[in-house]
Amino acid sequence: MNDFNLENVNSMYIDVLREIGNIGAGNAATSLATMLNTKVDMMVPRVELLGFNEIDEVMGGAEQVMAGIYLLVRGDITGSIMFLLEQESAQALVKKLMGNYGQESTGEMNEMERSTLKEIGNIITASYLNSLSAMTNMKIIASIPDLTIDMAGAILSVPAIEFGMLGDKLLMIQTTFTDEKELHGYFLLVPDLPSYEKLLRALGVITD
Repeated sequence: MNDFNLENVNSMYIDVLREIGNIGAGNAATSLATMLNTKVDMMVPRVELLGFNEIDEVMGGAEQVMAGIYLLVRGDITGSIMFLLEQESAQALVKKLMGNYGQESTGEMNEMERSTLKEIGNIITASYLNSLSAMTNMKIIASIPDLTIDMAGAILSVPAIEFGMLGDKLLMIQTTFTDEKELHGYFLLVPDLPSYEKLLRALGVITD
């Protein structure tokens, strides 16, 4: 057990997490479709364990402006989760939901729009966590979401500082969802190191 580290995570774990991601995406699509009153399709094209410096490149570079919804996790596992959207995609979603109450896509978000985006992020992260909880029989509780709109590198520095000692790796689940146009989101799960091992054992990927 003491020899566990993130570098040893194998492809089976990634495959299991991809399946969890797909289930979570389906649940999130249903919830978003209800909120938006339109059909929403979601898929998970990519699941990888990446270094912090690799993730911002996937998102378009460290200077790409993103909306990040950040939550702490407690219960049977501890750590944090984050859902990131490109700023333009985030504004499009908010405008779709709020209709005439939303700002133009070039405008800065007001408090009501930020609150709406938090709720969208909350629904999506809850869908993933509920799927993970169901497959592991673990109790997983998320905090109230916190929203940041900043460059990808700055947003990712928060979990990097908190969890960088784990080997500079975290799980990225890319989500692509469409209603009238395609939007890309990134779900980041950052459990602490003991929680990673708990997840692996609960999913049957490693055994004593």
